[in-house]
Amino acid sequence: MNKKLFVLLFFLVSLFIVTCANQSAKLDSQKTSLLETTPLTIWWVKGFYPEEDEAIKQIVAQWEKKSGYPAQLLLLNDDKNLDITLEATKMGKPPDIVYNPRIEYAITPRLAWEDKLADVSDVIEPVKSLYTQTALASVYLNNNVAKKRSYYAVPIQQQTVHIHYWQDLLEKINLKNSDIPNEWNKFWQFWQNAQKTIRQKDQSEIYGIGLTMSAASEDNFYEFEQMLEVYDVNLLDKNGKLLVDKPKVRQGIITVLNWITNLYKNGYIPPDSVQWAAVDNNVSFLNQNLLMVVNPTLSIPASQRQETEIYQNQIKTIEFPDEPDGEPTKYLVSVKHILTFKSSSNLEQAKNFLSFFIRPENIGKYLKLSGGRYFPVMPQLLLDEFWQDQTEPHISVAVKQYQESATRPFNYVVNPAYSQVLSENVWGKAIERVIIDGLSTADATDEAIAKIQEIFAQW
Repeated sequence: MNKKLFVLLFFLVSLFIVTCANQSAKLDSQKTSLLETTPLTIWWVKGFYPEEDEAIKQIVAQWEKKSGYPAQLLLLNDDKNLDITLEATKMGKPPDIVYNPRIEYAITPRLAWEDKLADVSDVIEPVKSLYTQTALASVYLNNNVAKKRSYYAVPIQQQTVHIHYWQDLLEKINLKNSDIPNEWNKFWQFWQNAQKTIRQKDQSEIYGIGLTMSAASEDNFYEFEQMLEVYDVNLLDKNGKLLVDKPKVRQGIITVLNWITNLYKNGYIPPDSVQWAAVDNNVSFLNQNLLMVVNPTLSIPASQRQETEIYQNQIKTIEFPDEPDGEPTKYLVSVKHILTFKSSSNLEQAKNFLSFFIRPENIGKYLKLSGGRYFPVMPQLLLDEFWQDQTEPHISVAVKQYQESATRPFNYVVNPAYSQVLSENVWGKAIERVIIDGLSTADATDEAIAKIQEIFAQW
């Protein structure tokens, strides 16, 4: 054989052997990498109903099957989930994904400001047209490090305040739905009068109005913030600058504080409401200790879905009355969202999961299995018969609130410092200073303003 040809053949055979060996090593390396893959860690809040937990479990399992990537789902109650998330973020070891209804004010604005959340614009942009403007605004947050705004969370559902009352209790005193006024002052006077009438009739200790006076419950600031909106009290300008030093704003806060504390002092709100935790207004109402209650979700009627007579005929849901100036009420909307973190080692897969979760067929199923407690942030989902059933006495009213009324997100969207005002529940503490400590509403307002200014100075 020609010597040159032999050398050439030897070289080609050697190259083939080396190439095969390298390819084999590469495949082995990939195999090892796959086997040693760290699961996508998902910390999720345990649902109010078993169906909610089953829904998220199914979505995670479907994503695992589709992606071929393992996931580790941890379901914890609201407080525990928030506590370990806060601790993990402080230690720089957060999960890949977290969902908690309270992170919108307790975690997200601060971590977005500090550049610790992943920018999820690539998740939002392909489906941006499916979302409401309020939902998009709620997650388009300030990053003080990058000196820009961007999408730092993925919206999945929303809540606003609702009013429920006992129709059967009103019937005892010959009142019906059409008797309830829609003018602001007359509306609240109606429930005060109803309390007096029903107490005279059966000597009960029932209260006309269910508002939460306790700083320990987030329901408190949802209600107070809504009342500030009703009375057109704007604490920030459109650029997020504080306006609390303006006499008109100060007086507006005093007016709202007077309004709510006077209802308590005059005996129309239960005395123990100053000690209520998040679920206690629900419990008090369901025990028929209240004629009417304000609640920031539909959890009260949703808890009675299996009790047909109660759900369909006894508990009624109505919209807020017109504002004191006669305008229709504008509703504050709290948008719940999912986070992933900039430091996640599984960031690509985390975003893949988020994109999978917010597919209409997936997020739609999750929302329905929550019993209508929260509402879609994608209007097309409201076309489902679950939301469009006009014989449904509670969801149909709430759909009208979302579709026909003006809405806006909370102030932390304009300035992230405001999230701390909510986290520390400055309003609940002001209420307690009046009804427990005997402070005047003017002095309690000045204390609240000073605290808000102190918070903003820290950002």
